[in-house]
Amino acid sequence: MEKATALFLGFIIVQRLGELVLARRNTARLLAHGGVEVGQGHYPVMVLMHAAWVVCLVVFGHDRQVGHFWLGVFVVLQVLRVWILASLGPRWTTRIIVVDAPLVRRGPFRYFSHPNYMLVVAEIIAAPMVLGLTWVAVLFSVLNAAMLSWRIRVENRALAPLRARAGH
Repeated sequence: MEKATALFLGFIIVQRLGELVLARRNTARLLAHGGVEVGQGHYPVMVLMHAAWVVCLVVFGHDRQVGHFWLGVFVVLQVLRVWILASLGPRWTTRIIVVDAPLVRRGPFRYFSHPNYMLVVAEIIAAPMVLGLTWVAVLFSVLNAAMLSWRIRVENRALAPLRARAGH
């Protein structure tokens, strides 16, 4: 395995595991302060899909060279990820947790309803392309589109009362 490939794959693994730790901590805090989880039924499917994506990157990409153009795209996406996480702060989680508080309207949330999902769509394409795995990008883009059509519908339904209260 080339050093650049190992670093790239290692980054993705460490990042995803770190996000799960952060999400678990934020979820526990939100629930402890009266938050309510919705859409639990699809969560294991989503986790399995993302885990399978990472496994495919490692299994089929470990012996590939890193493509510099797509790596640049991926790096830009990571800057956007930090912006999204910073904007949501302790409200960022991988679950749908509804709290009785105004919706976040700073950072990219000023412009888009679901910037995190937009980012994930782009990452699911860009990361495999860094390793030249077009079929992984296509397969998981289709799976992710199905997941997001379900998840966004659930989330929008859950947040509708908060949006109505805020006049959005």
